[in-house]
Amino acid sequence: MTLHADAVAKLTRWRPAAPDQESLRQAFLGFLAARPDACQRSCAPGHITASAVVLSATGEQVLLTLHPRVGAWLQLGGHCEPDDRTLAGAALREAVEESGIPGLRVESGPVHVDVHPITCSLGVPTRHFDVRFRLRAPAGAEPVRSAESLDLQWWPVHALPPDPTGSSGLPAMLAAASYIDR
Repeated sequence: MTLHADAVAKLTRWRPAAPDQESLRQAFLGFLAARPDACQRSCAPGHITASAVVLSATGEQVLLTLHPRVGAWLQLGGHCEPDDRTLAGAALREAVEESGIPGLRVESGPVHVDVHPITCSLGVPTRHFDVRFRLRAPAGAEPVRSAESLDLQWWPVHALPPDPTGSSGLPAMLAAASYIDR
């Protein structure tokens, strides 16, 4: 199965709890139907990305990165790579690369989707069609900041960092991550 086929299959099966997420799910499926290259970062109109809502072993904390390009605390994640075969695998790969934590495991997903404008590695304005998965860290996991982050730390799920623009979507994403897939 190709990454594109996996994205279509995952999003076709997923049934989000929130009506706005259902609307976005339909938009993602339409984008995937229109663009065979939707999972490739070379798709200039936009491309599918994979993110990880990394929860501590107890589920009481979430691992966030201070994103250098965006200047805000966000979940881990990024572009799909040519070797990625599944979106969940891409989210796991990105989370391990950005956190340095071995033993992360995908618990469920997708749990949330979001489309946002960004100027990414293409150097031109584009959109990220971000598919988010819930991952669990092993007990005692200590993150190691990579060069892709200004900072990296655990935050209590009920005491998230300030979001001056109100655009991070972290509360909605965390609420969705606590929802068990149907």
